[in-house]
Amino acid sequence: MASSISDHLAARFEQHRLVVWHDPESSYATDVDAHAPNGVAVLRVQNDEFGVKHRVLRDEPSTKFLIYRSGPVAEGAGNWLLDLELAYGVFTADRGALLRADLSLNAPGSDELIAGHETFFGDAKQVSKLTALLRADDDLAKVQAKMCAVVLGQKEHSFSELTRTLLVQHAAGDSAGYKALVTQGLADFHWSGAAKIYGYDSQTPSVAGLVLWMFKQARAGFAATTSNAARNIEIDFRSFRNDRQSLVALKKLARQAEIDLDYVEQAADASLAELVATDIFDAGEKEIIRRLIDGIASQTIPLHEIADTIRTRRRDSVWFDDYATLYAALGAAAELIPAIRSARIDVASFDDGFSRYRDDFFRIDQLYRHYTLASQTAEFTQPLEALNEQVENAYVTDFLSKLGISWQQQVDQAESWKTLAITSQSSFYNHYIAPQVRGGRKKAVVVISDALRYEVADELTSKIRRENKYDAKIEAMLGVLPSYTQLGMAALLPHKTLAHSENGDPVLADGQPSNGTANRSKILSSVGGTAIQATEFLKMKPSERRDLYAAHQVLYVYHDTIDATGDKAVSEHRTFKAAADAIDDLVDIVKKLANANATNIFVTADHGFLYQESKLASQFNLTVKPQGDKIVVANRRYVLGRGLKEDDAFRRFLPEQLGLSSDLEVQIPNSICRIVKPGAGFQFVHGGASLQEIVVPVISINKGRSDTVEPVNVDIHPESDKITTGQIVVKLFQQSPVTDQRTARKLRAGLYFGDQLISNEPELLFDAESAEGRDRFQSVRLLLSKDADAANNQSVEFRLSEPIGETGEWKKYKSAPYTLKRSFTTDFDF
Repeated sequence: MASSISDHLAARFEQHRLVVWHDPESSYATDVDAHAPNGVAVLRVQNDEFGVKHRVLRDEPSTKFLIYRSGPVAEGAGNWLLDLELAYGVFTADRGALLRADLSLNAPGSDELIAGHETFFGDAKQVSKLTALLRADDDLAKVQAKMCAVVLGQKEHSFSELTRTLLVQHAAGDSAGYKALVTQGLADFHWSGAAKIYGYDSQTPSVAGLVLWMFKQARAGFAATTSNAARNIEIDFRSFRNDRQSLVALKKLARQAEIDLDYVEQAADASLAELVATDIFDAGEKEIIRRLIDGIASQTIPLHEIADTIRTRRRDSVWFDDYATLYAALGAAAELIPAIRSARIDVASFDDGFSRYRDDFFRIDQLYRHYTLASQTAEFTQPLEALNEQVENAYVTDFLSKLGISWQQQVDQAESWKTLAITSQSSFYNHYIAPQVRGGRKKAVVVISDALRYEVADELTSKIRRENKYDAKIEAMLGVLPSYTQLGMAALLPHKTLAHSENGDPVLADGQPSNGTANRSKILSSVGGTAIQATEFLKMKPSERRDLYAAHQVLYVYHDTIDATGDKAVSEHRTFKAAADAIDDLVDIVKKLANANATNIFVTADHGFLYQESKLASQFNLTVKPQGDKIVVANRRYVLGRGLKEDDAFRRFLPEQLGLSSDLEVQIPNSICRIVKPGAGFQFVHGGASLQEIVVPVISINKGRSDTVEPVNVDIHPESDKITTGQIVVKLFQQSPVTDQRTARKLRAGLYFGDQLISNEPELLFDAESAEGRDRFQSVRLLLSKDADAANNQSVEFRLSEPIGETGEWKKYKSAPYTLKRSFTTDFDF
């Protein structure tokens, strides 16, 4: 303390020539000289006040004096040194006074505050941290709030931030912070704040009690809208849940609160609209999912209502990410089942069947894939068990089987495997590539993804179009028969004739074997081209990829993810996951090709595939075996041989009917039937003539210099330019539907007074795909905070902000002016 007294005295003498020291208890009478700074004369007052005054004012007017007075001092006119004390102030060396001086506390009651918190102020580290937070104009409430912040180990001292910390700790089972507040005598202060700011008034307050009370208010919708306290707790509750640091804790607390409040039973009794209107509890989210499953299964909830509900949950619910895959399954099922039930499966002609699959039916396969993959990987699979069976029955029985039977009629009537209306796979090079590279001025790259079914390629097309500066369009070719890898790959190479070799494989292109990368490179060399496996291409350095592209007129890149997974019995159940991976792979390959200066890129496939999750029904497993003079190859979906015998279970083709130059005949099982082969899988097959197998995609991709992708625009539609209450609702309009190249836009909405946020600031997602304008309106409700008081009767700004990339920062997007005119202000805060 001696050094502290000396320091304080030195500071006084830097400002004044005279310092009057009161020492009522004579505690420092013997060592006052030791505390005096160098160059300062010590005068002890011993009933000689007049002489002291004469000396310091007249005799030595420039000397610095420490005037020491021990014992009691007379008050008022009886104090002959009163004029000096008033002019220069009085120094006292009691601990509280020194601390008050150290902290520059000027608020009334500071001495009592220090005396009442000896433990806190006895800790030098805590005092040091508090000193860094204090400002000269802090009142006692702010001082105590900052003391709480120091105890909790943070800089933020607002009541909401103190509460956030206690809630996060409580959720983690950590009571250290609250116990520290109790130890430091600050708990009562915190609970008085909770009563005044939130309206939480309890005889025995606790963090657990606050949590339960808070969720009760949330469950009731913070109904007391005229109460400032209700608005305060609602603003902070939403802030806690919007912040990533506290969201996890609030969700954990919510799961316990829903048990304590018996919310599961209440959710079961609520209407779907009531459930969708809130996102307080996890049990509510689960109940929404259960209602949607029931509505999809019974077809009692319209598709648009299911889609709107899922979109609303994605936009508004803190629980959505916990069930995002489950919701994806529901969205797919909601669209899939009515699409199957309303589909006109009858096929009028070969060209009609092909074009209807290309333009319409493929979407059912795509939705089935989306549903199946989501149901396989959902956060919880039990809720989907009944729906799984319904989806599977609808897909296999009402679509796959019926379309297979209807299409088989056209296959049976086809005299040859070609049509003038559809480009054949064998014509791929001449139709798509040769015109690009003719004359040597342009180059072309072809990416061939094994078993890239048309519906998967359609999704890939959309994903590429969502990449800025890329454009992509998809077309379809009539795939070769049999629809298997060796023949499909050969058909995509430059050639005049295709033929099976003596034992079926390899397939010969103009007499040259076409199997393997080396043989394909040899064939491509005739047109200045080469071939490479995707795995090798991806391993290359960027400069090596540029050199590879520059050195060749034509580049074929071979990718194999779907077939490599599906064509094995042990992994065929992962086919749809492989399809999703393939899409990501191919986007990556396309972007790396573009970065290697490629501008004309084509993505295609050797064949498609059939897939069903359920075990194949017995009627689709052929008991009859293919017969002939010689069976060369017997696969699950095709047979190669010589002198093959006709059978009603198969469609037999002569090689010339298929555009092949060899002597091998081909038999294809009818519809979706499979030839039984021990040990072979049943879910994933190809080689046959189903539309899923023979509608082969061609995606044409170009990368330009201009931007092609931008978020949808959003307009502000104010209904008034005045705010007269503690809240405001603003309508917002999404100008256009979300498409591949008009992406969803994320915004934050808030009220600002200058750069000061004076309301909550929720995040909004504008992702409506509807062409109807009325479906693209969205409303946001903002609650004014205590900071809005300073803006009363002044102009404020409704501001939409957008994120700056992945920086975590935001910038202004659009704004609208308002005038704040309220007749009351908010309640107390720290």
